[in-house]
Amino acid sequence: MKIKLLFLFLAHAIFFRQCVAILEPIDFLALQAIHKSLDDLPGSKFFASWDFTSDPCNFAGVYCDGDKVIALNLGDPRAGSPGLTGRLDPAIGKLSALAEFTVVPGRIIGVLPESFSHLKNLRFLGVSRNFLSGRIPAGLGQLRGLQTLDLSFNQLTGNIPWSIGTIPALFNVILCHNRISGSVPPFVSQRLTRLDLKHNELSGSLLPMSLPSSLEYLSLSWNQLSGPVDHLLSRLNRLNYLDLSLNRFTGCIPGNLFRFPITNLQLQRNQFIGPIYPVGQVTIPIVDLSFNRLSGEISPLFSSVQILYLNNNRFTGQVPGILVDRLLSANIHVLYLQHNFLTGIAINPAAEIPVRSSLCLQYNCMVLPVQTPCPLKAGKQKSRPTSQCGEWRG
Repeated sequence: MKIKLLFLFLAHAIFFRQCVAILEPIDFLALQAIHKSLDDLPGSKFFASWDFTSDPCNFAGVYCDGDKVIALNLGDPRAGSPGLTGRLDPAIGKLSALAEFTVVPGRIIGVLPESFSHLKNLRFLGVSRNFLSGRIPAGLGQLRGLQTLDLSFNQLTGNIPWSIGTIPALFNVILCHNRISGSVPPFVSQRLTRLDLKHNELSGSLLPMSLPSSLEYLSLSWNQLSGPVDHLLSRLNRLNYLDLSLNRFTGCIPGNLFRFPITNLQLQRNQFIGPIYPVGQVTIPIVDLSFNRLSGEISPLFSSVQILYLNNNRFTGQVPGILVDRLLSANIHVLYLQHNFLTGIAINPAAEIPVRSSLCLQYNCMVLPVQTPCPLKAGKQKSRPTSQCGEWRG
């Protein structure tokens, strides 16, 4: 009888072990180390469920497949919830099956551990809106299956490792709002759709083939990048958002750029030169080409743009009549043409500008036919001195 009961007990124990996986000891110890280096900010109770006398696969933010941790999402993801404080422990690199690692916004300090390069299965790495410092580990380039890298809104310094640009599976690279310097590396992934490097300290030029034509979102604003980009931009025909503002880019703006499916085009505050010759009617809702060195006459093909900033350039000639018509019919909401060398505009002085539309013509080579409110930065002078207009040759 005792032998029969012992046999039944062992059978049930074997069956239970087969049905309930026990977390691999290496992963168990790694989670303990990760927890030890982090804590909840006041008001957060994320780690309340992390009781290591129970199954870690039931912890908040821990997802397992069998006896391995495959995803680790640290912090309460609900909007406005307090985040975590502390540092990221290098033990993260021991979670060999980890495919996803994220941390909610909080006060995580210190460096991104080099041990992340050991996570060969990692597909998603997101640690944004914290206080990470130091360099981006070059070893991340060894993660050949990495699809999303989001380290935005931190305090990272140094350059973007060129090894990251060689990752073939990248979909999203978001490194904006850091203190990253150096040049933009070439990206080889033909799957890359989003590249966001704005608000850094990047410099140097972009090679014509340095970015893939798969890009749909490209933001490089608020850097110190320079050189021509016309050949590069001509290739990126899938773009729906482009922001290169506040850099030192030079050369011409390619005409075919205005045919791409872009909804917001921001090229202001650079050193672009030459006339603008759009290829076909421009249907981009928002176009900002202000504060450059663009010249020649304004193309009537911009008449379908809803918000158009062409101010602070070197445009000459008459304002196209169709732009005036579209403005008076409230189809153009903003038309800023101040600080150019324009010589006339066909508009009735008694015309009423729609309430929801704005027109600014200050500081051009003409007497203003209508008085319209302009932004304070446009200055108080209504027209450009005749001495400047007489010398100007476009």
